[in-house]
Amino acid sequence: MGTLYLVRHGQASFGADDYDVLSPLGHRQSVRLGEYFRSKGLRLDAALTGTLNRQVQTFAGICEGLGVAFASSSAPDSPPGGMPAAGIAPVALRHMLWPGLNEYDSAALIGAVHPHPLARPDTPELYRHHFRLLKDGLAQWMAGVVSPRGMPDYNGFVAGITGALEHIRTHYRGDVLLVSSGGPIATAVGHVLGTPPEAMIELNLGIRNCSVTEFAFSPRRHRLQTFNTLPHLDPPEYAGWVTYA
Repeated sequence: MGTLYLVRHGQASFGADDYDVLSPLGHRQSVRLGEYFRSKGLRLDAALTGTLNRQVQTFAGICEGLGVAFASSSAPDSPPGGMPAAGIAPVALRHMLWPGLNEYDSAALIGAVHPHPLARPDTPELYRHHFRLLKDGLAQWMAGVVSPRGMPDYNGFVAGITGALEHIRTHYRGDVLLVSSGGPIATAVGHVLGTPPEAMIELNLGIRNCSVTEFAFSPRRHRLQTFNTLPHLDPPEYAGWVTYA
């Protein structure tokens, strides 16, 4: 029996021109999680991430905190082009880039249900409006009502995530790290629990940055053990490090 640690990326750059970059706090969150894993004596057999910058940067921060280097490769049947960390020599920790773990495109989802430009969400009301539209876009995408530009259909999105889970079940027996985003992690939890697709929306929007969800896994199945935890931020000095975007 192995343990799969599913980690959402650290705080990204919500509201900026390029969301797909960790903020300085997001980097500190990821390094802190790696330090926590090291304090627990965690020894990883392998790691999978999506190919988005914020996911790979979070993984690199976790490795920094763990004090380990990694060697990257592409997932089976993916285009070549691993992303080894600059200046770090390959070691036993294998890092596989898995495009099926990439997040959905929130701008494309919102554009499918609200084809007019939105103001930058820099006030509480605009922030709430952004997420109301996102929830509507997610629900319509799942139901097959809209086809957001540049995105797979919902079944294709789910297949990318369940394919990663199957790969882990069939190739590993120890501890594995998976770094992704709220949508794929919520979808993985919903798949394991057998929830309706719509439950993914509520699971997704509550997942905190650099939170840890744990699955126990065997060659036959995954089983949920914990969801959306932040044990590395429990000490009071980290109270201000809890974020959602």
